[in-house]
Order: sequence, then structure tokens, then C-alpha cells
Amino acid sequence: MQIVDGWLDKARHSPSPNYNDRPDGSTPELLVVHNISLPPLKYGSGYIEQFFLNRLPVDDDPYFKEISMLQVSAHLLIDRGGELLQFVSFDARAWHAGVSEYQGRSQCNDFSIGIELEGSDSIPYTDRQYHSLADVTRALLNYYPEMSLDAITGHSDIAPGRKTDPGEAFNWQYFLRLLKDSV
Repeated sequence: MQIVDGWLDKARHSPSPNYNDRPDGSTPELLVVHNISLPPLKYGSGYIEQFFLNRLPVDDDPYFKEISMLQVSAHLLIDRGGELLQFVSFDARAWHAGVSEYQGRSQCNDFSIGIELEGSDSIPYTDRQYHSLADVTRALLNYYPEMSLDAITGHSDIAPGRKTDPGEAFNWQYFLRLLKDSV
């Protein structure tokens, strides 16, 4: 797996309009793991892609009316089967972290990469998702010298009290073991 001009060669690309340039001199240094399911706790619907493209059909589910005005994105989505869908170049600033802080630095979108796992806080993620996440993380660590194993965190860690993902179902030890076994 390689990154070419900020895009994964093994991912399907679906460019989102919800991004902008990183501030001058800012490069990816932090990896933020998220989760998402649309509608909540339902998988494989295709609604996540529509949401990040601002094309969510609001009449398909009552929850969609609540979130339809949001303009958000992530750099990458890993679905339940481990397939990769990239919305924003890793070189650009995706709108995934919101109000956030990491080690005293605010505005985490400026210096982070956001990866969404199709899932929820309390339902175990799939083995394919862990393996894909480890593969992508290795590619990111190789491509961005400012990134390190020590700068991988959950959305809940950079937005405590506001966000809970990736949740208690995410097995950090397993993910890091997969990652370290191959770095």
C-alpha cells in the first residue's frame, strides 16, 4: 500500500467538498481513530459516503434530519469488510475532529489525519478492519516522517466529554500489536 500525492493507491476515492488547506508549515503528525454508523448501529448502507459528500437523503431516516446540515469529513473510512474509501487527501485538512486538543495543541484538524471505522462504541470491530487500519497506519508512518506510533489516539482522547469514539469496543492492544509486529 502506498500514498501518492496524499491519496492511498488501494482506496476507492470519493472526494468530499468538506476540507481545506492545512495552515502553512503544518503537516500530519497525529492519527485520530473514529467510528461512525449511519443510521446509528446499522452497517453497509452507503449513507456514510453520502454524508461526507453532503448528499444524505434526509427522508430516509429521522436521524438524518438532525445531522443533515453538518459539513464534516474524514480522510478515510474503513468499512466492516476492511475496504478503504478515501474522502480527503492526507495532505489536506479534513473536518473530523471539531473542537479538540492534543498535548496542549488545539485545532487538531490542522495537524491530524482522521480515520473512521464503520462501527459503534459498543460493538466489536472486525478483524479485517484492524488489519486494514494497521496497513494504512504503516503507510502513513512511512510517508509522513513527523508521525510516530506515540501519536495515535482516539477521538474521545482529543475531545473528552464531547466524543466517545472509537469506544470501549475498540481493542487498542490488538491494533498496536498488529502494527508493531510489522513496523
